[in-house]
Amino acid sequence: MRPRLHNLIFVFMALGVVVGVLLADVDDKTAGWYATTLQWLDFFGKTIFIGLLKMIIAPLILVSIVAGVTSIPSFGDAGRIGVRTLLYYVSTTTIAVTIGLILVLTIRPGDKSGAQDVRAQREAELAQRRIEFREETGKDPKAEESEYLTWLVEREGRGGTEKYKRVVSKRDRGTFDMFVEDIVQPMLMNPFQALAERNSLGIIFFALLLGLVCMAVGEPARALIDLFQAANQVILRLTNWLMAISPFAVFCLMAGIVARHGPEVFETLGWYCGTVIGGILIHAALLLGVCALIGRMNPITFLRGFREAWAIAFATRSSAATLPVTVRCMTRKLGVSPKVANFTLPVGATINMDGTALYEGVAVIFLIQIYGGMDDVGITLAGGAVLIIFITAVLASVGAAAVPDAGLVTMVLVATAVHLPVYYLPFIFAVDAFLDMFRTSVNVMGDAIGAVVVDRFERPEAERAPEAATS
Repeated sequence: MRPRLHNLIFVFMALGVVVGVLLADVDDKTAGWYATTLQWLDFFGKTIFIGLLKMIIAPLILVSIVAGVTSIPSFGDAGRIGVRTLLYYVSTTTIAVTIGLILVLTIRPGDKSGAQDVRAQREAELAQRRIEFREETGKDPKAEESEYLTWLVEREGRGGTEKYKRVVSKRDRGTFDMFVEDIVQPMLMNPFQALAERNSLGIIFFALLLGLVCMAVGEPARALIDLFQAANQVILRLTNWLMAISPFAVFCLMAGIVARHGPEVFETLGWYCGTVIGGILIHAALLLGVCALIGRMNPITFLRGFREAWAIAFATRSSAATLPVTVRCMTRKLGVSPKVANFTLPVGATINMDGTALYEGVAVIFLIQIYGGMDDVGITLAGGAVLIIFITAVLASVGAAAVPDAGLVTMVLVATAVHLPVYYLPFIFAVDAFLDMFRTSVNVMGDAIGAVVVDRFERPEAERAPEAATS
C-alpha cells in the first residue's frame, strides 16, 4: 500500500529534526564535509523546493483571484464576501495580539534569571560606554544626557549581521511612511512589475479590478474569464506535481534549521520562546473553536484536510510559498468553494498574519522587560506603551511580507513606536527561525479557517463535501 503524502511529510520532518540535532552536536563545524552537507540541504530545500513554489506564486494569485471574482454571481455577492473576509481577518489578528500581550505581561519572561543575566551584562557595557564618552568628549554623561544618548545610539548602531542591516535600514520610518511605502505604493504598482517582483498587494489589487471589470463587461469578456478559469486549474495541477518532492524537501529544510541553531539557543531565551509558542497554541485552539462553532466544520476533519499545508508552512516559514498547497487542500480536500478559496486565501496570505502580530507584541515587551529604564531605553511598561504596542503590532502585521524573517523588519515599526532602540532586536535573532515556523503555520491556519467560515455563510452545509476523512 502506497503511503499517503501527508504521512510521508511528517515522517521526513521528524527525520530532519533527528539529523539536524546530530549535525548540531558535531564538534568541528569548520570541517569541509559539514559545510558541504549544509549547502546540499539548502540546495534541495530552499533553492529547489521553495524556489519552485515561489515560481508559481505570482501567477497563482493573479489567476485564482480573477477566477474567484468572476465566478461570483453579482457585485453584491463580491462585496459581501470581501467584507466578511476582512472582518474575520481583522478580528482574529486583534485577538492574537491580545493573547500575546496577556501572556507576556503575566509570565514576564524578561524578569527570569537568564534574561536578567543579560541585563546585568548590558549594564556593565553601558558603564563602560559612559567612561568612553567622558574620555572622547570630556563631558559628563549625566550633565550632557542628550548628547550622550545621540553618541550612544550612533555607537551601538554600527555594524551587525545582514539581518540587522536590513532591520536597521527601516528604523527612521514612521507609521504613515510605512503605510504609504508598504501598502499604498505596492498596490498601485504596474501589474507586470508586480508580477515580476512577486508583489502580492499589487497583484491582488490589479486582479480584483480585472475580475470586477470582467463581471461588468459580461458576455464579451467570456473568453478572458474562461482563460483565467482554465489557468487556475492548470496551476492547481502543477501544485500537485510539485508536492511529489515535498517530503524530501521538508527533511532538508528541517535538518538545516536545527543544525544551524541547535537546542542551546533556548538556554537564555527559553521563557521567551515558551511565551510565544504558548500564545500561538492558544490562538490555534481558538481558531479551531471558530472553525467548529462558526464554520460548522469538525476540527478533526479540518486538521486532516489541512495537514499538508500546515507541514509545508512549518518547514518553509512562508505563507506565500505555502499558498498553492493551501488552496489545493481547501478546495480538493475540505470542499471549500473555489470562488471563496481563490479570494480569501491569497488575500489572507498577504494581510492576515495572526502569528506574526502576536510574536511582535511579545518580542517588544520582552525586550522592554529586560532593558527598560537603561540609559538608552527611557520607557517602562505603562498602560499607554502597551496600547501603542497593541495598535502598531496589528498594523505592522498587515505590512509583513509572506516570507521568512519578514516579521523582523516590521517589528521595527513596533519598537520605534515606543522608542526602543532597534539595535536591541538582534538579541532575539538566534531563535527567530524556530519561532517563525510556529507563527507561519498559525498564519496559514488562520487563512484556511477564514475560508471555511466565509464559505459556510456563502453556501448551505449540505453543498460542502469535504474529503478529508477518506483522503
